[in-house]
Amino acid sequence: MVPAFALLTFASCDSLKGLMRRAIVLFLFAALLVLALQTAGPGPGQVHQLAPDVYLRQADPDKRIIANAGWVVFRDYVLVIDANYPWGARAIVEDIRKTTNKPIRYVFDTHYHGDHAHGNSVFVDAGATIVCSAECAAESLRKNPPAWERSAAEYRDVRLEHPQIAFPDRMAFDDGAHRVELIKVGPGHTLGDSVAWLPKEGILFTGDLCVNRRSGNNVADADASPEGWVRALDGLMNFNPRTVVPGHGFLGGKEALAGQRAYLQAIIDGVRSGISRGQTADQLAETLDLGGHGLWGADKARNAPSIRAVYAKLKNR
Repeated sequence: MVPAFALLTFASCDSLKGLMRRAIVLFLFAALLVLALQTAGPGPGQVHQLAPDVYLRQADPDKRIIANAGWVVFRDYVLVIDANYPWGARAIVEDIRKTTNKPIRYVFDTHYHGDHAHGNSVFVDAGATIVCSAECAAESLRKNPPAWERSAAEYRDVRLEHPQIAFPDRMAFDDGAHRVELIKVGPGHTLGDSVAWLPKEGILFTGDLCVNRRSGNNVADADASPEGWVRALDGLMNFNPRTVVPGHGFLGGKEALAGQRAYLQAIIDGVRSGISRGQTADQLAETLDLGGHGLWGADKARNAPSIRAVYAKLKNR
């Protein structure tokens, strides 16, 4: 039997070149595969560890869990970021129990909307205290009762629970190993928008101030401020986050904040220009082209309500 190395020794120069080309192709394919696996975002419903003791639970639309949530495991307790819907809250509690047996002591609502806050009572029953900005707490008291009534049929086994601690501008949790800063940056998507910033890890949980999916944004809240939203994003970009966890969609970086900002500014500029030309909201919803803004502007049907909402806010100024 001729040894393998002897076969290579007697191979022609052309054969060696062919082998080298194939080896290079295989190496590049393997490298691209590894890169894809490393950079792929977590799948629907998947719990993903972003840093030691810091977790993301990706939304799971098939189960009507449409918003992302997260948690940080401190030395003696767990802080949850966004309570989700009631059924989402139950799923989050189950997933937390797979990562730690420490008590869930606090839940931070980035804003009052149902997909981020209507699961509050599930966490309160688990021993947690609900925290949000003072404006968010006021919005919950004022706006969530009628919203709750509209969902009464599917909320039969839970109750409306308003935040119990409200901070004016910021609040911090720090045990020496981990620090989470809750910072009020609204009005934007709502009056009381706040974010969770982890300065050590460079991780920013934005709530719905940033989404990273093909669906545009909901700017239709009665107290939403398009210009305030842009200013809030400008401030968040100054944090230079390494990881951005949007309220909906996939993980990103600072570019996600920039893309969100550009999309919103294009709506504001387009609506202002249309108003000056005497166009109606319906005309602008039909003609304003946001397709150059990637996934944020890719769905014309979903852009239309945002265009009309911005029109209503700017028309009478």
